[in-house]
Amino acid sequence: MTDQQSAAQAKLRALENAPVGRLLWEYSLPTVVGLLVMSLYNVVDRIFIGRGVGADAISGLAITFPVMNLATALGVLVGAGATTRVSILLGQKNHRGASEVLGNALVLLLINATIYISIFGIFIDPILRAFGASDATLPYARDFILWLLPGLLMTNLAFGFNNIMRASGYPRRAMETMILGALANLILAPIFIFVLDLGIKGAAIATDIAMTFSMIFVMAHFVRRDVTLRFTRGIYRLRASVVLSIVSIGAAPALVNAASCFINVIINNSLARYGGDSAIGAAGIFTTYTSLIVMIVLGICQGMQAIVGYNYGAGRLDRLRKALLLATAVTTLICFVGSIFGLLFPRLIAKAFTTDTYLIDVTDGCLSHALLAFSVVGFQIVATTFFQSIGCVGKSIFLSLARQVIFLIPLLLWLPDFFGLNGVWLSFPGSDICATMVTAAMIVYEFRRINRRIPVAGLN
Repeated sequence: MTDQQSAAQAKLRALENAPVGRLLWEYSLPTVVGLLVMSLYNVVDRIFIGRGVGADAISGLAITFPVMNLATALGVLVGAGATTRVSILLGQKNHRGASEVLGNALVLLLINATIYISIFGIFIDPILRAFGASDATLPYARDFILWLLPGLLMTNLAFGFNNIMRASGYPRRAMETMILGALANLILAPIFIFVLDLGIKGAAIATDIAMTFSMIFVMAHFVRRDVTLRFTRGIYRLRASVVLSIVSIGAAPALVNAASCFINVIINNSLARYGGDSAIGAAGIFTTYTSLIVMIVLGICQGMQAIVGYNYGAGRLDRLRKALLLATAVTTLICFVGSIFGLLFPRLIAKAFTTDTYLIDVTDGCLSHALLAFSVVGFQIVATTFFQSIGCVGKSIFLSLARQVIFLIPLLLWLPDFFGLNGVWLSFPGSDICATMVTAAMIVYEFRRINRRIPVAGLN
């Protein structure tokens, strides 16, 4: 075994033997930095669009969120499922199985992208109308999404294989990949929007180019000979058992994104009814602000996932529990701080995106209501990721749907009849509280199951 191969194996052994707190820090910090930078460039894009194009452009951009969520859902279906399978198989020392997952994931992502790009390209206008676009916002939404479609393939490849890179022992390199794309977009976006005067389509083109850079960087990693997992011959033929193992685990996070799409449709139509295009724009600002916080939470969860998946495969359930408790504590604190800032300074946040006084007023009301229970969201995401990481697909799917479908949809249909526009905003904290109670009950049950499986003394 060469020195490079020994170093690669040492990265995997650390997942089983190093202190959990240190591992969570080492795996989460690069992921958090990378995701936060990626999220920041989305925020900067929206600031550029809001200030350089106008309030209707912000609303038009918000209309495109469901389309992007659907595309992301198909990418996550493969990427997240493959990441978990790779972690578990590497923990079981099954490198051949992990390689087959890698190859099958590449083929599945290419097939998915071909399907959704074709469908969106052909039916984009009726899709955007169904998602809440008005005559004023449709041109902006159409311009943005049509130019963004080619880049969605690059985005899915970059993010999907970035997660696999992290799970196979390279968190720092995964961070560098996301930072590369973010920096490219930060440089290109103002050039295309302002210098070349391309408006909202310029933001989409800049994103396409930036994600292509990231995708190339990611794929280059998997052709190197000194890595724990790489592209080799004989791993690309789709096998039913491998595909099923990927899709069954990836179904939970994919459903989160798919549910977000349909929830956004209901939200946008409710907002159009009770508050018009400005309310949709306010919801876009709310989503953009909370995405910054959620990206930090997701970074911690992805760091936790590598630890949980590997140790589950290795039979070290004591380390699973430690990783879960640490991740829950940190993400809850982060969401609490984010919610407090949003509740105290809603107008400051709104003014970062727009100079339109009416939109600022509507956004003030949105943030002041929608963030009331946001502090519990971190725990929900951690719990969903935990169940996904240990292969409990049914539980992960249920928790994924609880907040965004089971509780949120009824509240969205009921509360606005009594409270108007504020009823739409209050649906979010109502759903968060209900979903958290269910999540807590499921986690307590899982702890008891683990304690029955391994005596308490064995956990020390």
